Amino acid sequence: MEQLEKLRAADPSDADVPYMIAQEHVKAGDHAAAVTAYDDCLALDANYLYAYFHKARSLEAAGDSDGVAKTLREGLERAQQAGDQKAIGEIGQYLSEIEA
Repeated sequence: MEQLEKLRAADPSDADVPYMIAQEHVKAGDHAAAVTAYDDCLALDANYLYAYFHKARSLEAAGDSDGVAKTLREGLERAQQAGDQKAIGEIGQYLSEIEA
């Protein structure tokens, strides 16, 4: 995590770094911190499609079902705008599962 924070300080506009930080928080079981880091990633790049998917997973782990659905809908809309069929499929499937 220390190395990732150094990378973020070196280039605060790199959306990959907060995404990687979020993934580290998930590994540590800190889903609230992960959601914050995913939000940081999405603030830098709203089309970082897998941040929506993984943010939703952290929200689900934290018990925020409304946040999960909202995040997945936003991600699905972005994926559709980008024409990313893989992301459309994965985010859409996750959304279908939680809405069932």
